[in-house]
Amino acid sequence: MEKQCFSTVFYMIRNEPFLPHTIIYPIIYQAQIGVKKLKISIYSRKSIEKLLEKDFPENAVVISFYDPPGKFRDAEYRPVDYSAKTNCVFQAALHDIDLAVLPKYHLTYETYFPEVDDLAEFIFNAKKEGKDIICQCEYGESRSSGCAAAIHEYFYKDGIKIFADYRYYPNQMVYHNSSLILPAILFLIISSSNMHAHNSR
Repeated sequence: MEKQCFSTVFYMIRNEPFLPHTIIYPIIYQAQIGVKKLKISIYSRKSIEKLLEKDFPENAVVISFYDPPGKFRDAEYRPVDYSAKTNCVFQAALHDIDLAVLPKYHLTYETYFPEVDDLAEFIFNAKKEGKDIICQCEYGESRSSGCAAAIHEYFYKDGIKIFADYRYYPNQMVYHNSSLILPAILFLIISSSNMHAHNSR
């Protein structure tokens, strides 16, 4: 998909005329690929590394957030290595910060999470293939829970349960970006599918 298309749809979803699609297209999507409920788990680096030493789930994909290079991390710091267990991994270097401090990191809302459109496609592919989703970040409290809450809210309208769980402090930037882009990506997926079907006639 062209990045320009993502930008256009991202603009559309921020404006009122597009908002009804956030209700319509999830219904169409569920009808197209079935209704197997996603199992969404949240892990810290420490807990996932323990799991990797044992029986890592075969039917799971991973969304892994790690800290970008900087003064808070030494030169040896690396993302979690999943290569021995799975190659179904989406990794993103993302600061665990909120809107108020973005300028200190020379970031804006639009530049904070540039991989979010690719992440949305990754999530839809996992859903289509009947996979479970592991969301992992450094402490398993903020970025991973923000992503998990967005997935729960989009598919099942129960993201609030992640916010209500005392163990988690969902990152609002991750949650809001993911919540906005999921309907936009679905719109493009279905539009592309319909165009292909029309051209095949």
